Amino acid sequence: MKETKDKPHYLGHRQRLRERFMATSGDGMPDYEILELLLSQAIPRTDVKPIAKTLLERFGSLGEVLSAEVNELSAVKGVGEAAAVALKVVQAAGLRLARQQVMNTNAITSWDQLLYYCKAAMGYEKIEQLRVLFLGRKNVLIADEV
Repeated sequence: MKETKDKPHYLGHRQRLRERFMATSGDGMPDYEILELLLSQAIPRTDVKPIAKTLLERFGSLGEVLSAEVNELSAVKGVGEAAAVALKVVQAAGLRLARQQVMNTNAITSWDQLLYYCKAAMGYEKIEQLRVLFLGRKNVLIADEV
């Protein structure tokens, strides 16, 4: 008689997460799974689900995790320099994307769009900022200075 061993449930977990992300672009995935995918790039061969959940418990939301200071992130058990930098790179990329989507275009055509841009640019900053937005004709954002 041939013995069959059941595979542990976690075998292939990262691959399944990647496949779900690719199929949905992350829509419907909880924040901890998005964090898992990010952390798995920086922390190989380690179960990062507990780390992702701890980060969310500590900081409250995905946005707050990404906006946390490197030393705050590194204070969480399991988060080393590589993981902290990976999270900060995602924040920097998101801010650049938001800025490039509105810079030199007439993307700010309503008060709601202006508020969305401002929240993306400074919503999670720890220190209050004064920003000057230079708008051209038809509300084209020419510059954003802190």
